[in-house]
Amino acid sequence: MQYLERLRGWLNEVAHVPWLHAIRTLRERFREDRLGLTASSLTFTTTIALVPFITVALAVFTAFPMFAKFQDVLQKWLIESLVPDNIARQVLGYLNQFAGKASKLGVVGLAALLGTALALVFTIDRTLNSIWRVRTSRPFAQRVMIYWASITLGPVLLAASLSMTSYAVSFSKGLVGGMPGGVSLLLNLLQFLMVAAGMAAMFRFVPNTHVRWGHAWIGGVFVSAGMELAKRGLALYVSSVPTYSAVYGAFATLPILLVWIYVVWVIVLLGAALTAYLPSLLAGGTLRRLPHGWRFQFSLEVVQQLERARAGGTKGLTLEQLCRAMHVDPLRLEPLMRTLTAFDWVGQLQEVLQPGDEARYVLLVDPDTTPLEPLLSAWLVERTEQTEKMWQIGRWPSVTLREVL
Repeated sequence: MQYLERLRGWLNEVAHVPWLHAIRTLRERFREDRLGLTASSLTFTTTIALVPFITVALAVFTAFPMFAKFQDVLQKWLIESLVPDNIARQVLGYLNQFAGKASKLGVVGLAALLGTALALVFTIDRTLNSIWRVRTSRPFAQRVMIYWASITLGPVLLAASLSMTSYAVSFSKGLVGGMPGGVSLLLNLLQFLMVAAGMAAMFRFVPNTHVRWGHAWIGGVFVSAGMELAKRGLALYVSSVPTYSAVYGAFATLPILLVWIYVVWVIVLLGAALTAYLPSLLAGGTLRRLPHGWRFQFSLEVVQQLERARAGGTKGLTLEQLCRAMHVDPLRLEPLMRTLTAFDWVGQLQEVLQPGDEARYVLLVDPDTTPLEPLLSAWLVERTEQTEKMWQIGRWPSVTLREVL
């Protein structure tokens, strides 16, 4: 019952997303954040790291013979779900050649391959954090542990799940097979959900900021649906317009694969942008335009909101509550919260009263005695030798926070 309630709430949230406005927002983000250029960079990095990444992941099966029977299932599913059918067989053949040699690698060779694979995931980490406007990534050791688990344990768990599903489908063939296309529909749905789950997990855990699971799943489903449409479109184009085969001949697999990797990264980055901006999109048309000096003004409003909460006996406000009260985009407000925290004006409570609770911000200073100087210098006029005369004439060092609230 609890899961049905969550699913109903998630579907209701999806229904309230203004999709036309979301499309316009994604178009603006694609241009302003240069996601096309970022996708090109990631395509190059992926091309370099693809074989080492797959080889390191599949080396787990070579090192543990008990998992060997899962390897073929995983390889086949990865290729069928992530690569268009026109080039799937050739790509699978190439990967099998490299994966077959994984057991012959020494410690140095395996370490080099692992380093190349981690270079890809660190690039993804920086890219997603930039989309969420996060300046500081997770600690290096924590990132290595997360990505090491993804590279090693991920394939094993995924292959085991696929094997059990295949066994269940085969076992119930008499029941499922009686429906027209029942088995195919079930496996396609499973494939769709697995890609969506993988993308949702990446959007949830990679950015060094709080991302709600509901928003991450919307982004994951968006990416999975986009990949299905793109895969069918690219397959139709390649089969209908045999330009690549005529020009490149047997070498046609490589340019098609490069185009496909670029398209996939564009879809993934758009899904990340959608997930990052969902709080703003769900706020609808109530978001304010950014005035001149908006960082200074919004910082003052944050202090004002937190002071009201303290006076009312509330134990702070979450970022989402602040954004709703101020009608501000969370991606705009979060950097300001980091600045106010660095000033020791605002503290963050990590107390969790119920599952899913977010961290809350509380006001730590007394506006009557706190000078405004740090905020003025950070967001309006930096105090330097060139501006010192202006600061003295305006008596800005003596202005308190209360005087401007």
